[in-house]
Amino acid sequence: MEEPYACHLQGAKRILRYIKGTLIEGIFYANIKVVKLVGYTDSDWVGDVETRKSMSGYTFHLGTGAISWSSKKQPVVALSTAEAEYMAVTSCATQTVWLRKMLEVMHQKQDTPIVIFCDNKSAIALCKNPVFHG
Repeated sequence: MEEPYACHLQGAKRILRYIKGTLIEGIFYANIKVVKLVGYTDSDWVGDVETRKSMSGYTFHLGTGAISWSSKKQPVVALSTAEAEYMAVTSCATQTVWLRKMLEVMHQKQDTPIVIFCDNKSAIALCKNPVFHG
């Protein structure tokens, strides 16, 4: 956002062309009083058979609609499902910090902790225990 290049403009134009072509489709944002940011994350273990790397993804909802999402291959090979899920939660948490700052700039400050939902009990236990963060 600080130093945009020509490729960023091309990407923005592509998004606008996509939106123009799909005006009848969309995400419904209901008019609600309390607007909370909520994150959801998941990963698969060894999704790519050749590189043995896992895929991770997350989505963030502000109120009733999605505002941010990502799905990509993890940079390193995970040795367990818990490790793959933990890397996905970590990626989601860094995006949470950025979104919180962006929402504050847009006068939508999130005063309460942002909840991130993860479906792996081992990864949740790792997140809650600061001893194993090394």
